[in-house]
Amino acid sequence: MNLPLNETIMANLQEATRLTQAGRLQEATALIQQALNGESPADNTRGPHHTASQPQATGETFDGSCHVVDEQPEAAQEAPHSQKTTRTESAHADKPRRPFAASPNLGGLGNLLRDKLAGLQGLDTRSVSPAESLAEGALFINGTFSNHAGSRDYKLYVPSGYHGQPLPLVVMLHGCTQDPDDFAAGTGMNTLAETQPCLVLYPAQPTSANHSKCWNWFKPSDQQREHGEPSIIAGMTRQVIDEYHLDEERVYLAGLSAGGAMATTLAMTYPDLYTAVGIHSGLPHGAAKDLPSALAAMQGGSGPLATLDKQAKARAGSSTAQAIPAIIFHGDRDTTVHPSNGDRVAAQYDVSPGLEKASGEDNGIAGKSSTAIERGRVPDGHAYTCTTRQDAKGRTIVEQWSIHGAGHAWSGGTPRGSYTDPKGPNATREMLRFFLSHTKSGLSAAD
Repeated sequence: MNLPLNETIMANLQEATRLTQAGRLQEATALIQQALNGESPADNTRGPHHTASQPQATGETFDGSCHVVDEQPEAAQEAPHSQKTTRTESAHADKPRRPFAASPNLGGLGNLLRDKLAGLQGLDTRSVSPAESLAEGALFINGTFSNHAGSRDYKLYVPSGYHGQPLPLVVMLHGCTQDPDDFAAGTGMNTLAETQPCLVLYPAQPTSANHSKCWNWFKPSDQQREHGEPSIIAGMTRQVIDEYHLDEERVYLAGLSAGGAMATTLAMTYPDLYTAVGIHSGLPHGAAKDLPSALAAMQGGSGPLATLDKQAKARAGSSTAQAIPAIIFHGDRDTTVHPSNGDRVAAQYDVSPGLEKASGEDNGIAGKSSTAIERGRVPDGHAYTCTTRQDAKGRTIVEQWSIHGAGHAWSGGTPRGSYTDPKGPNATREMLRFFLSHTKSGLSAAD
């Protein structure tokens, strides 16, 4: 069930924006804290500068170039227009990057907003040691990809069973504060890629792009095809496919939290590249346009779904953006990204005639889809509800898992990584099973 937009939060965030622009940083910080505690602007009578005639919020939003979101100017991130990839097979230190230029006009407000966006409440911030041994003959390769939109490091897992054949590719987008090693260890995707051979690509978000290493899913400049982070990740994907001669019919994408939100943005902006997507504890494409709206969306607030879908398609760079098959996981006790976001993500991928047209068919499937609900429990673990929607040909288009009692963590993950919940069900196994049942042509692998 979707919650209405929290007007109290938005009013406080808008007023905090005005106060920040006016240089009244202490008052702005206090308002942010009150917003996240559910207090209204009218309750703000304790500040020494408060008066009844204080100007009200006028609807301003945080500017897209504001340093609160750790964004370097786009020109500063640009690389030569020719794409460039470098790789090594040994661990290496991060390349020198432009240091984060904190704005002198934001102070503690910027840190507060960054912390809240990275986690809000109760996130696991423990230190982990995710290093794990590789299977004999397997490689976990470091690399860097650059194009006109910028540069990102990555790690690529090449299973021992790869001998040049056209294997599938799975792209994995980590969550805030994570990195490829942590995410690989926590999800166990590399281990599974040995038993069901596929290459696994882990793009890395540096602190120079976002202070908390979050993918910038909430910024319009990173919600469009051939722009920003979607352009970099898609270009990196294409480069790996070409270099390793992988199967273009089987290119999959998954992410956790901010990585889940960026995964769904990539699925919406590059339906021609990706075959299916997995979103764990994420948000729908186009759910936010700045930090205040991002915080509101994470807490369950959003506009009407029809409006959100229209805005999402516009930001995707096309009024005919197509959905691809999606598998969605969300804990129903998630206090970081409200569980209603799982429903909103699923709604963006629901069966529609456009999905058939994307594969060159037009079978008029509207109104002919079917839905099945399965309930179960992992032994000594979480109960779950799995809702499956199929098209007229019986192909699963949306698979939505609600994990009962689970918080903001990768379901069925291992304790070697952060933000994992070993009580299952195993999201990694279920995602790869779902992925491999789909090919780009739209036919089931069983067909």
